Amino acid sequence: MAVYHGPSCRKCRALGLKLFLKGERCVTQKCAFERAPYPPGKDKTSRRKLKSYTEHLLEKQKAKAYYGVLERQFRRYFKNAKQMPGQTGENLVKILECRLDNIVYKAGFASSRKQARQLISHGNILLNGRKVTIPSLIVSKNDIISIKEKLKSSQELKEKIDYAYKSGIAPWLSLDPNNMSVKVLDIPSIEDIRVPFKADTIVELYSR
Repeated sequence: MAVYHGPSCRKCRALGLKLFLKGERCVTQKCAFERAPYPPGKDKTSRRKLKSYTEHLLEKQKAKAYYGVLERQFRRYFKNAKQMPGQTGENLVKILECRLDNIVYKAGFASSRKQARQLISHGNILLNGRKVTIPSLIVSKNDIISIKEKLKSSQELKEKIDYAYKSGIAPWLSLDPNNMSVKVLDIPSIEDIRVPFKADTIVELYSR
């Protein structure tokens, strides 16, 4: 599995967007984007108006960084979204939202999508009772994602899941904090998804 190994905070600054790539650190004063919300190597007055193509490209980069997806995989998702009924942009967002690593993150099992991918890759996540090690798996309606038994005694993990449960998670997911599991109630509607990028702009980019 190809992954990005560069500095997470630098990526947020380059895109001009807080992506919460480092989990809990992103909500503290240590967050690099909060301290310097402008591109690396520039000052806070240097951000300029972007040209059309660059603006379109930036939206795609935001989406890839937000979900931790590289170009080849992103193109495949776009191709699948285009073949589905409905609007391509909305379909693309739904596919990305249904990635296993995203569900693990949203359920509070991990502090970031990067950490969620590590949990899955190390065999600590079960999908319908079976161990899975592929973070990019696309989940389906009624799938149940749970924590491996040996990790259920982790107090830190319990606190994360309890916090997610009390804070409220996506309406298309049902979290069971006692069993440390989350069920996919349905494929999300676009109204239930909030993302920091413009999906329609990405569609325009690939339509050029």
